[in-house]
Amino acid sequence: MFSVELVLDAEAERAVREDWDRLLAADLPSAGRNPAPSNRPHVTLAVRGSLDPAMFADVTELLPVPIELGGVLLLGHRDRFILTRHIVLNRPLLEVHRAVAELAGPPEPRYSNTAPDRWTPHVTLARGLTATRLATALRVISHRHVMGEATGLRVWNAQERVVTTLR
Repeated sequence: MFSVELVLDAEAERAVREDWDRLLAADLPSAGRNPAPSNRPHVTLAVRGSLDPAMFADVTELLPVPIELGGVLLLGHRDRFILTRHIVLNRPLLEVHRAVAELAGPPEPRYSNTAPDRWTPHVTLARGLTATRLATALRVISHRHVMGEATGLRVWNAQERVVTTLR
């Protein structure tokens, strides 16, 4: 599995990492629990079974784009929740997403939520929260409105555990 991801500027990344740290300090699930250097706040643009990172090199010309961390967005499956910060849509962000989606081609059904007109941009704070732990997490995070930029583009190869930084 490959994902094409936008990375945030220093201030937006710091805001997300502060929430990761707040969750950790409260002994809650947190995306910050993963110590790998490749683990950093990001916005996933596309997920596909196979991709050549080089095919996205020209997309970097569209960067930077404004990024606005809006409210909390909950995703879920059965009795577990994924706590995220919603990324407010804007025209430059949609243009980057559409360019990546066109280059990546149609997604496999399990990744269809990254297709144009089905994509919900977000930054993950925590996965696997029960309803009780979600209530605690909502009290712990800052909810601070953050304006910033997506300044980088990378491709994550989950099988090889390798990041290709394009910008």
